[in-house]
Amino acid sequence: MILNQRDDRHAQVIDTARRMMTAIRTAPKAKGNDLIETILVEGDDMRRLSDAMLQLFAETSRPVYQRDAANILQGDAVVLVGIRPQPMGLNCGHCGFPTCADKPASAPCAFNSIDVGIAIGSACSLAADSRVDTRTLFSAGMGAMRLNLLPGCRQVLAIAVSATSKNPFFDRK
Repeated sequence: MILNQRDDRHAQVIDTARRMMTAIRTAPKAKGNDLIETILVEGDDMRRLSDAMLQLFAETSRPVYQRDAANILQGDAVVLVGIRPQPMGLNCGHCGFPTCADKPASAPCAFNSIDVGIAIGSACSLAADSRVDTRTLFSAGMGAMRLNLLPGCRQVLAIAVSATSKNPFFDRK
């Protein structure tokens, strides 16, 4: 059997993206509460996500949405990471409010945000170990929230994933 890497590249990237979701699931979380949700977007759903980002560009005139909408289509997949909001009840004040009871529901718990960051770091580290290129994008996370791809999640970030001779997420215009 002869297997050309160019013919198998997409499958290799998808395999890594699946393992990234496992890294997200097993990443440490505040008080051990697993509020993280993660999904893999590929194929036609990549176009849907890109279109949602273009809608955000049309509404906000923020060029980041237009640039990143085109950029994700150069990759093989997007891994989404979100968290269902839930204050940790620590009354730490790290969110800017003295207690969890004082925090408005619209303000994220700092530990929820930290958990998403740790999960992103864990996933990107796994991808780097596999020599797969990634780029963390808030813009694609906003598009995913627009499409309600992670129901119940208010903080969503995206990790664009690719394996080509030149990282398409590096020199963006």
